[in-house]
Amino acid sequence: MGGVTSSVAAKFAFFPPSPPSYKVVTEEVTGLLLLAPYSHRENVEIHKLQTRRGTEIMAMYVRHPMATSTLLYSHGNATDLGQMYELFIELSIHLKVNLMGYDYSGYGQSTGKPSEHNTYADIEAVYKCLEETYGSKQEDVILYGQSVGSGPTLHVASRLPLLRAVVLHSPILSGLRVMYSVKKTYWFDIYKNIDKIPYVDCPVLIIHGTSDEVVDCCHGKQLWELCKDKYEPLWVEGGNHCDLEQYPEYMRHLKKFITTVERLPCRSGVVRDDDGPTRRKSLDRREKPRQSTERKPLPPMSQWKKSSSSSKLRNHHHLDRSRRSLDCHDKTRKSIGHSNQLERGRKSVDRVGSE
Repeated sequence: MGGVTSSVAAKFAFFPPSPPSYKVVTEEVTGLLLLAPYSHRENVEIHKLQTRRGTEIMAMYVRHPMATSTLLYSHGNATDLGQMYELFIELSIHLKVNLMGYDYSGYGQSTGKPSEHNTYADIEAVYKCLEETYGSKQEDVILYGQSVGSGPTLHVASRLPLLRAVVLHSPILSGLRVMYSVKKTYWFDIYKNIDKIPYVDCPVLIIHGTSDEVVDCCHGKQLWELCKDKYEPLWVEGGNHCDLEQYPEYMRHLKKFITTVERLPCRSGVVRDDDGPTRRKSLDRREKPRQSTERKPLPPMSQWKKSSSSSKLRNHHHLDRSRRSLDCHDKTRKSIGHSNQLERGRKSVDRVGSE
């Protein structure tokens, strides 16, 4: 039944740009991969990565000479690497970080079809590349998830206890909760972030616009309440779903957060009780970190496997509900500034489905 869930999600929740905004070419002299129409940059490397689900995805790595951290960026729904290229360069420069961005299966020039579980395999392949190609360690990595990208971001963050930090940009509680005010998690729901964020041990920054018409700001606020290690959130007054990068406080607050977590010595946020296990010290000075739920912890990265497909369909009512659209398609088309800016990566629009 997991296959049914995946196909429903792919039909209603994923909108890769068509046609893709870039092409992959090979430079004749060096044999290096390039993203056309962008010219070669010495500090940008393009990769084709194989995932455990058999797809080949595109990724780009931006190197900064003074970086001590690497930002692994999972972009929003209706964009691809070509549209995000310039933003990735800017973020690397202003934040002084290395940055790894990637396209989900079925996005840009990545092969396969978009699905929830494919995005999980995608980010795992990218993280593996950071480890094996660039020598990154958990303590060096900051995960960044924008809108639908908050799903794969929390998938990894809930499994890696020593991460440096996590940034959630206009995140969703879950796919179904974008459209309906449900009180519990249904089996056919996708990106169940509300159930995963209690397992994230590192500092978490949440950024959300107060006038978001696609994913209401209450999603970000509820996720923040569920964080173990809260950092001062950024609620961008008047910000919508796809324009937060235009506000000066966005870069200012993000830079402050990264500077703060980078100043913490490796594992400095972890304290050990004489009679208990290690746990990370909270950065939130206003309240004690929220206790974890009583559910069993998720398996470590070395034990990541395909999600089980043994779940049973309990009744036809659930299936009917799962067929409803989760896309806020019409709301994301509102004009913001000049029309040519919509193609820019800073305007990534995540449309989580429309009826």
